[in-house]
Amino acid sequence: MSKKVFVGLSGGVDSSVTAALLKEQGYDVTGVYMKNWSQDLPGFECPWKQDFQDAKRVAVQLGIPFKMYDFESQYRQKVVDYMVEGYRAGRTPNPDIMCNQEIKFKIFMETALADGADMVATGHYARNVRDYHDGHCNLLKGRDENKDQSYFLWTITKEKLAKTLFPVGDSEKPEVRTRAQKFTLPNAEKKDSQGLC
Repeated sequence: MSKKVFVGLSGGVDSSVTAALLKEQGYDVTGVYMKNWSQDLPGFECPWKQDFQDAKRVAVQLGIPFKMYDFESQYRQKVVDYMVEGYRAGRTPNPDIMCNQEIKFKIFMETALADGADMVATGHYARNVRDYHDGHCNLLKGRDENKDQSYFLWTITKEKLAKTLFPVGDSEKPEVRTRAQKFTLPNAEKKDSQGLC
């Protein structure tokens, strides 16, 4: 029986190719959209509805189940409040690290595992390599140095890494775009997100 993997589908190209690659490799894949933020800000319209629709279209295209987890209140408390408090105190907060630590690799992972997943996967440009000597997983930089996101994942424990896949981490961004076209994903030409996390 194949391992059940819940993929954090953001509506972007990287997570969509992640889901397609895992399905191609024989995993039992479920796409999950994490609703972390839905409010418009001054001068910025929150694209969550469009991202949700794009993620859903990808799941339909790939023929995989699709879910939405609403983590908006946790995101506000763990990421937004942390960022605002940091700026007020004269620090330079890193909300991407906090989002990965508290949302993607804590609340999302816990919810997915409780919901039947064996593992989770994201579209991060990082690599997760098992050490043959001690069996632990080690986080390595993504192959594409211009897109490497391992810095934002440094707080993830080895235990959590053992339950995580980063399928695009061995790829260069242009390869990921080419694969999105090969899989005929509906968001293959979508611009990269500049949102937090």
